Amino acid sequence: MTEPAAIVCHNLSKSFGPVRAVESVSFRLERGHFLALLGPSGCGKTTVLRMIAGLETPDAGTIELAGRVVDGGGASMPPHHRRVGLVFQDYALFPHLTVAENIAYGLGRGTERQARVATLLSLVGLTGYEARYPRELSGGQQQRVALARALAPQPDLLLLDEPFSNLDVALRTQVREDVRQIILEAGVSAILVTHDQDEAMSLADCIAVMFAGRIHQIGTARALYEAPISRQVAQFLGEANVLPGDARSHSVSTALGELPLRAAPLHGPVDVLLRPEAIDLSADGAGTAARVQRAVYHGSHQAVWVTLADGTPLKVLTGPEVDWLPGAPVRVQVRGEVLAFPRADG
Repeated sequence: MTEPAAIVCHNLSKSFGPVRAVESVSFRLERGHFLALLGPSGCGKTTVLRMIAGLETPDAGTIELAGRVVDGGGASMPPHHRRVGLVFQDYALFPHLTVAENIAYGLGRGTERQARVATLLSLVGLTGYEARYPRELSGGQQQRVALARALAPQPDLLLLDEPFSNLDVALRTQVREDVRQIILEAGVSAILVTHDQDEAMSLADCIAVMFAGRIHQIGTARALYEAPISRQVAQFLGEANVLPGDARSHSVSTALGELPLRAAPLHGPVDVLLRPEAIDLSADGAGTAARVQRAVYHGSHQAVWVTLADGTPLKVLTGPEVDWLPGAPVRVQVRGEVLAFPRADG
């Protein structure tokens, strides 16, 4: 018999007064998988998370957790019966409780309580910290305690609401790698809410991109990055240069010359999207003439801004070997096929 999915949401909608926060959101997450709800502030992603947790009630639609309908069709299961763990943006640790007491807060009083806390301390790498208080921990350590507390009751689903936003940039990358490993080892299904594309792409198996209360596209990081369904999705999930073009079936005419189209055929005015890493720079040789405006060295790579002869600006990501100086003439060439979308005003 096939195991039920970790969660199935069908046509979820929610309004707050005249504001439609979530509109017909549907998705399915299999057990042991990790989904990111990615979108700008105010797009409805946190409202979806709160409905799953039982902290908000949908106006319409259904939520099914591990085969149980918890919302919809007259059902509305209270949060503490949903077997869902929640990690808040501010961690929400109890300042007057020790690390061990925070982790044990949601556990029963049985004999296995102490063993469960010890297991989780080991899982999150905090063995020996059990007697400390939250104020005595770093931000990354507090994050791990919050994660351990959410995992303590062995939930079917873990929900993470912008969990890294309070960490400084230097710490964020390491902590999110630690969190992913902890979740993998725990074997729990998870949903992350974030506005950060790097977090979504590095943590999740699958990403749902949301705008204005709706999921616009859902898929793997690679699928969304390489085959976005719209200019809006493409520009939110990674950087992109946008050039006007005139499509003729399998190619498009642009300021960079005739370029092959990835999704053919198209006809008429289009917006051509060029990822910065898909553009090659050279001091001479083939390509379109341009001039360097600015270069920023990042060690492993550099970002170079150039301007074509007609004034078209482009951002290019290239290797660190050449020191591109402002004002220097260069040649620009595009590698591979390009994405294009019909222009709205076309």
